[in-house]
Amino acid sequence: MIRHIVFFSVKKDQDVEDVCRRLRALATIPHSECFEVVANSKVDPMCDRIDLVVYGEFRDEAALAAFKAHPTYDATTQAVRPLREMRYSADFTSTIA
Repeated sequence: MIRHIVFFSVKKDQDVEDVCRRLRALATIPHSECFEVVANSKVDPMCDRIDLVVYGEFRDEAALAAFKAHPTYDATTQAVRPLREMRYSADFTSTIA
């Protein structure tokens, strides 16, 4: 199982809820076993710069690649890129079911 996690911060002049809504379009793409976009609760004071978290689980690298090759992924990326400040992502293989 590939776990795909992306952290976003939204530019100060942009609406976090709007960016979250736009990112949720990614959930319509097939290939993920689990997919969600959520606001960071900012409970940890060391991590208050992250506004949104994208989390997905994919059967394997091929499923993640197919997800990223989907036209909705490209359209969403194009729409969100000018609205974000930072984007950090991590992909890892998990042995936990």
